Amino acid sequence: MHQHAAHTDNGRPGTEPAEAGGAVPETAPAPGAEGHEAVQRLLRQAVTRGGLPGILAEVCDGGRRWFGTAGVADSRTGRERSRQDRFRIGSISKTFVATVVLQLAGEGRLSLDDTVEQWLPGVVKGHHHDGAGVNVRMLLNHTSGIFNYTDDQEELNRYETHPPESLVRIAMSHPRTFAPGSGWAYSNTNYVLAGMIVERATGRALAEEIAERISHPFGLTGTYLPRGSDPTIHGPHSRHYTKLFRTDPGAPVHDATEFDSSVFWAAGGMISTAGDLNRFFGALLGGRILPPDQQRDMFTTVPTRDWISNAAYGLGVSSVRLPCGETVWGMGGALFGSWSYAYGARDGERMVTTNVNGDWSNGDWGDPIGIFTDLLQAEFCHRSDP
Repeated sequence: MHQHAAHTDNGRPGTEPAEAGGAVPETAPAPGAEGHEAVQRLLRQAVTRGGLPGILAEVCDGGRRWFGTAGVADSRTGRERSRQDRFRIGSISKTFVATVVLQLAGEGRLSLDDTVEQWLPGVVKGHHHDGAGVNVRMLLNHTSGIFNYTDDQEELNRYETHPPESLVRIAMSHPRTFAPGSGWAYSNTNYVLAGMIVERATGRALAEEIAERISHPFGLTGTYLPRGSDPTIHGPHSRHYTKLFRTDPGAPVHDATEFDSSVFWAAGGMISTAGDLNRFFGALLGGRILPPDQQRDMFTTVPTRDWISNAAYGLGVSSVRLPCGETVWGMGGALFGSWSYAYGARDGERMVTTNVNGDWSNGDWGDPIGIFTDLLQAEFCHRSDP
């Protein structure tokens, strides 16, 4: 089963599992706790109106954390989702990869102005692709014009295994989207190439670099990039349910918990938890991971096209302007049976991470992004209410 790691995929109507779950405040209620009540109400609506199997959210406000859930982690047993649940994070993986690249830049081991050809000779060529005209920065902010390999589902489905080189070859068999630097288009190929450059620059596996540079130092015990074609989610986790992005209400639901995510790798193959993502993005936004120059590079954005509404894209991170006018920063990801959003205030002091273990929605939302937007509104806009 293959689908875009980007979070612009559409998933619509589904079944309505029994409602379950509730709020689990870890500490005393944070100021503005009525906003958490609004979040809990939206979580229930995601299940009862949106038809999703289950949903969870963790809100961090300074040193305080609040966790809420609704629906189920497992539709067969009725087990509720938990704070410890691990899930596939899709394109949020890109933020981890970009962070590693920027750390290497800060150490002088590579430059954002280096070309792809310098690091990966002869890899980006054909159909007007030219690695000599694409630099590392263009990979990270999606201005390279390199074709998105996940747009060729037919070719992807021909192969049982997907080493990074084969994913790039699929992209090279198509014309480039535009001349490097002349436009913007979300391309998972950019991050496969970035992951390959990390491995070339360090001589080590990307999974090891992410673990040693980010997961271990920041205590992200549930966060990792699977090695090779390992199809399992290690540790406690919810089942992941998919309709294979079909939009008809009667589409069958499949269990996609176990699958080979090497097809996404650096572009979307990682696994994490809500707490880990809040901790990571809180530290990243708060300037505790990157040196100042690289921090400035990461959060310098370019306009996007045909992506999330009211969004701009930096280097592996995005900003989204909410309907109330507030702007939040972070990243989202979607693949089979798992959609996630991790966004917060620019200083990282307030964070909200949400995950649904289904890739469709009924009701007014259209897809889980509508649910996520409502949740962010509830947390980041209610304080300005009169």
